[in-house]
Amino acid sequence: MSIKDSELILNPDGSVYHLNLKPEDISDTIIFVGDQDRVEKITKHFDSIEFSTQKREFKTQTGYYKDKRISVISTGIGPDNIDIVLNELDALVNIDLKTRKPKTELSSLNIIRIGTSGSLQKDIPVDAFLISTHALDINGMLHFYQIDGISNPEIEDEFIKHTNWDKNKARPIIINNSKYLEKYFEGQKIFKGMTGTAGGFYGPQGRVLRLPLQDADLNSKLDNFSYKDFRITNFEMETSVIYGLSKLLGHEALSLNAIIANRATGNFSKDPKKTVEKLITYALERIVNI
Repeated sequence: MSIKDSELILNPDGSVYHLNLKPEDISDTIIFVGDQDRVEKITKHFDSIEFSTQKREFKTQTGYYKDKRISVISTGIGPDNIDIVLNELDALVNIDLKTRKPKTELSSLNIIRIGTSGSLQKDIPVDAFLISTHALDINGMLHFYQIDGISNPEIEDEFIKHTNWDKNKARPIIINNSKYLEKYFEGQKIFKGMTGTAGGFYGPQGRVLRLPLQDADLNSKLDNFSYKDFRITNFEMETSVIYGLSKLLGHEALSLNAIIANRATGNFSKDPKKTVEKLITYALERIVNI
């Protein structure tokens, strides 16, 4: 049955509504960045750029780096934006936009997030790189989907017990990364850990300006959580939803983090732009081998 116009919204030119993209505009290897200004910080390394567009905060450029066709897309900030980006990208490759019907043969995208993050652990210093082996979802967005089969209930239960998690909040979800992609990016100097994904920058990440927090000790509980080989190493706002929706839709996803702050020590990178640039070049050299 065809998907209704109200559910899959297309622009007059046939492109998907928010991203302003058609299927031919993207590669099967896609880099996610939050900041639209970071798109060109990546594509400046490309040998050529064949396509570029922008609508709102969603900027896309597709081109070639060492004969590898890559798309770079800015997602903006937060889980809600990831919901838009991943669903519309999946529609581009797995729904016939003319008949509005899902395809019988589905395609899988390789999605690599290059983002900034703050470390929660003293031993993961600023200017380090970190691969998110798992993502801890504490924002609740994924609960709108059928998530059976992608979570890790044993670890989640231990986290709920450790934090005395408020029953009025959405149940935390822990999702694995793509082990297929991880092997291309791991290295001796690359840290690994579980990345917490919050639904906001201030209160949800324990920052206090004028509003009191529901749980003022949550950050310290995150810092101290330890179960078997699992600990929470860093905090940001996108990875869990990238991992969750990618698992549900059949795509491969990996989050690479440039650590520009350490919440445990109070340190901030003296040159965060340089750290991000180093992560970009590190990632590009490995993406060509996928």
